Amino acid sequence: MRGRDISKEDLYESVKTLVETEDKHIHLDQQKLFTLFSIAFQYLLFLSTKKPGAFIIRIEDSALAEKLAKKSKDPSTRRFLQSLMLPRKLKYQRSTFYLDFFHIGSWSLTADIPKDKIQGAIVVKNTSSKPMTEIDMDEEGEVDPMAHLPKDYFLSSLTEFVPKTLTIAYEWENEGGLPLKVVQFPFIRKEKERVAGLTLSKEIDLDEID
Repeated sequence: MRGRDISKEDLYESVKTLVETEDKHIHLDQQKLFTLFSIAFQYLLFLSTKKPGAFIIRIEDSALAEKLAKKSKDPSTRRFLQSLMLPRKLKYQRSTFYLDFFHIGSWSLTADIPKDKIQGAIVVKNTSSKPMTEIDMDEEGEVDPMAHLPKDYFLSSLTEFVPKTLTIAYEWENEGGLPLKVVQFPFIRKEKERVAGLTLSKEIDLDEID
């Protein structure tokens, strides 16, 4: 167990909050990325036992997925995501979890899932990268098929038909006006931390520091 893992009590109460939230589409907008992913994933795991089907985990890119697999704040979430990285499809009891990224080139598995089988999704936005529509060419110099899609297509393409979505995005503006309910957890607070006589800004996400 990692010393900074989320406590079982905080994890339980946070998942309970999500279970009791009736809104279909939830936005987790606090700054603790790895903590929020653990909460969202454990909720999705719980949901998969109640409403078996297909569940999508859509992360901005593979580099962020690797960080989440290493730094999420509970061991079962880390193990599950590590197992899901390849081949990006994993069976759990009567449900199946799929991993894809913000580029439609990674949607080959999820595109074939019958829409009525998809019960939930987690979307994880990285605050440090450019919106996916700012680049007209992909890494191989070809025209990027995402370039002319809406900036929030990574999420709006799911909220159109997925019964439950959880979006983890810090300091992200919902410019498209998607019907998202902001949910926050009281144990996650913005605080000033003092290190060797220096005051760190409360905006710094200590989860991002190794």
